[in-house]
Amino acid sequence: MAKAEYTLRGKIADLANYLAERIEELSSSATLEDESDWIMNGVACMVLIFERYSYAGQNRVSLNVTLTEFQGVIRVSAITSGGSQAVFLKINTLGEKKFLDVFCCMIQEWQERGAES
Repeated sequence: MAKAEYTLRGKIADLANYLAERIEELSSSATLEDESDWIMNGVACMVLIFERYSYAGQNRVSLNVTLTEFQGVIRVSAITSGGSQAVFLKINTLGEKKFLDVFCCMIQEWQERGAES
């Protein structure tokens, strides 16, 4: 399992749309499996579950992205899972790391794009 967390500025729906489009652009096997969103007491929350095939690990890995927004500040938590073929030990986590690396590059693009506006 690999994890990354960020604090960004913007609108949660814009970030979610950007992530869904970019993940599917950058990986031919990546799909948005499901999503859930709600607003409670002025706090918006979205959970996005992505999955893709890892050629390195010869298996599928998932990426769980949780976005929380309050007053234009977005908290992002991304956690990968899967990618191991072992029964008792977690080995061959290359696919998880690669999926998270792609995600982190997308977040950096988002931040740079925001700095330009």
